[in-house]
Amino acid sequence: MANTKQQRKRVRVAQRQRLENLRYKSSIKTHFRRLKDSVTAGDADTAAQTAKKLTSTIDKAAAKNAIHSNNAARKKSTVARLLAKL
Repeated sequence: MANTKQQRKRVRVAQRQRLENLRYKSSIKTHFRRLKDSVTAGDADTAAQTAKKLTSTIDKAAAKNAIHSNNAARKKSTVARLLAKL
């Protein structure tokens, strides 16, 4: 249990950051699912829009250290490979 005021604040901040990181990871998974669905359906316009949002979200997550930079690069590479299938 936190004993000092600063420790209590760090617990609150860490909890807020954990939730933000979870939001990033969840939205990345959701966009990946939508991208895969649009690629299998052959819808190039929707796939391109989803890929743009996904790449932006991945970059933001990596900038905030929600995911590791190598993980972000790997995910972006997967997005490029999925788009190449169209």
